[in-house]
Amino acid sequence: MKKGVFLLLIAAVSALGGLLFGYDTGVINGAQFYLTEHFKLSDALKGWVVGSALLGCFVGAIVAGPLSIKIGRKWSLIISAILFTLSAYGSGLPEMFPQSVSMLVFFRILGGLGIGVASMNAPMYIAEIAPSNIRGRMVTYYQLAIVIGFFVVFLATYYIGNNLTVAENIEFGWRRMFWSELIPSGLFLILLFFVPKSPRWLALKGKDKEALTVLEQINDTQLASKEMLQIKNSLNQNNDGIKVSYFSKAILIIIAIGTVLSMLQQFTGINAVLYYGADIFEKALGFGKEDVLAQQILLAFVNLVFTFVAMFTVDKFGRKPLLYIGSVGMIIGFLLLGVTLQQENVGMLSLIGVLIFIASFALSMGPVVWVLLSEMFPNKIRSVAMSVAVAAQWAANYVVSQSFPMVMGSETNNSAPWNGSLPYFIFIAFILIIVFVTYKFIPETKGKTLEEIEGFWE
Repeated sequence: MKKGVFLLLIAAVSALGGLLFGYDTGVINGAQFYLTEHFKLSDALKGWVVGSALLGCFVGAIVAGPLSIKIGRKWSLIISAILFTLSAYGSGLPEMFPQSVSMLVFFRILGGLGIGVASMNAPMYIAEIAPSNIRGRMVTYYQLAIVIGFFVVFLATYYIGNNLTVAENIEFGWRRMFWSELIPSGLFLILLFFVPKSPRWLALKGKDKEALTVLEQINDTQLASKEMLQIKNSLNQNNDGIKVSYFSKAILIIIAIGTVLSMLQQFTGINAVLYYGADIFEKALGFGKEDVLAQQILLAFVNLVFTFVAMFTVDKFGRKPLLYIGSVGMIIGFLLLGVTLQQENVGMLSLIGVLIFIASFALSMGPVVWVLLSEMFPNKIRSVAMSVAVAAQWAANYVVSQSFPMVMGSETNNSAPWNGSLPYFIFIAFILIIVFVTYKFIPETKGKTLEEIEGFWE
């Protein structure tokens, strides 16, 4: 097998963790509309059902760091695939299980654990195995897989829901939506057994021969040897037998920058739009129940197309230019939505605003944050640093998913002068912070090896 094809295949398999992340996020979006009726959920309880998986994501991301160090990136991903599969089956509440919200939440949290582990290990694994000149594009496969997951699950839930009556969807259609996730989760689990271990993890464990073998499967012999030497020099630099101090000022600053960037990805409001898209289309934009799933497919399609744009520009333009361009677009999109809501003139312009926001996010903060997180941390602290940053991202995700429906339903938001627009202006404020953080603290990592990037922090 050609080296390029081999690299593409192992990146695609590991990126399936992103597809399941997107699929799991999207399936609750389609199912929650009918779940709410089935269990007669209040706004707060609906927020708990939707957001409960994020608690699992948070814990999973925290556990992912030490787990990744102990058993490696590959076996961590295998564990996440098992958790995905169990969650997909259990969330549909088969007859053998109690038909309760608590049982549903348990399996949602279980799936969240899988997402948390995969969301840290999958992009890190790809970054550690990809050549520097195409690493940005390779890591964006993870984000591409996420949006493919969104798109596929919206098609699946649309197909399932469209072939059933509203009463049937409320009774059992939402169960089938959850069970449809068994197909990608099973595929992910099987294929993971055929990918190699991360060469940088192998080197970290002193398995230099195995690491070199993996590098030679991807690069020519000379380049593999050169990269292996860089990895060893990085790991041996200032290595006097003393454990890394994660509380030293220099390391805390690096982790803090990555963590803030990671959290800001969620404070753009992306998952408020994705998790509660059905509610936004129905309530804010005035679409009928019969149009909601079709509008979600449009949203997912735009997300998918502009993620492809990011894939083919991130190694050409660089990381920072895409963040600037995307931030401007996200602000414009939410301004269109916010102003039309304020003026009580919702309609096509409002929908265009939502789509501009989605396109801009898919071009920038969606893929670029994962690229930066996977490459900005030094080798010796990468697992722990990414674990902290990703856990913080899931905590931010949970805050947004829990607070968004409550802010949307608040009296302040639904009266003048906001008229339903308040959350979107809050998100605009956070997007402005992204511009500042990118300008002040984020290094440009285009075309640099992971070992060369370490030099930015010295």
